[in-house]
Amino acid sequence: MELKELESALESILFAAGEPVGVERLCLSLEVDRATIDAVAQRLMDQYSYERRGLRLVRLDTSYQLCSAPEYADYVRKTLENRKPARLSQPALEVLAIIAYYQPVTRAYVDQVRGVDSSYTVGLLLERELIEENGRLAVPGRPILYRTTKNFLRSFGLSSIEELPELPDTPKESGQMTLELEAAVEKLREEQQRASDAPPEEQK
Repeated sequence: MELKELESALESILFAAGEPVGVERLCLSLEVDRATIDAVAQRLMDQYSYERRGLRLVRLDTSYQLCSAPEYADYVRKTLENRKPARLSQPALEVLAIIAYYQPVTRAYVDQVRGVDSSYTVGLLLERELIEENGRLAVPGRPILYRTTKNFLRSFGLSSIEELPELPDTPKESGQMTLELEAAVEKLREEQQRASDAPPEEQK
């Protein structure tokens, strides 16, 4: 398959999917290797950006997805959505930051770091699909482990967890929110502020 044909095929798949598609799945369907998929995706990303198209191709960890360009969010919102998505509260951002940096973690660990019960907030983040269950810890009671989702990456404009601001080496069992985590929460709040200007449909 020629390069231009690969670009068109990849574009068609991602448009039809309407959600992130894994690189391995793309490799199998297009019968090319990972390096080729990444190269073709990068060409499309550059084209959309250079030509100021209404679409953007974004990388989410080991997946790719088509979404609308953020600069046209107002037009998309006026057409498809009358209300802005609800923003996360400070407690929700705190819990999300702990899970994002120390995942996979149990709710008991989150409670220990924050010093308060986090069961309601964890449930809220599960409903918003920002976190998900990731097995159980091999200790008595087998508590559930939690990790962030692709929706978390998408919501905060990240391609992978590695793009989170790096934290200095600090003891995890601090018993309270550390200054570093508080700074991370503020960073997440800033990212959410920018993301809240774009409607959910932007990610289609």
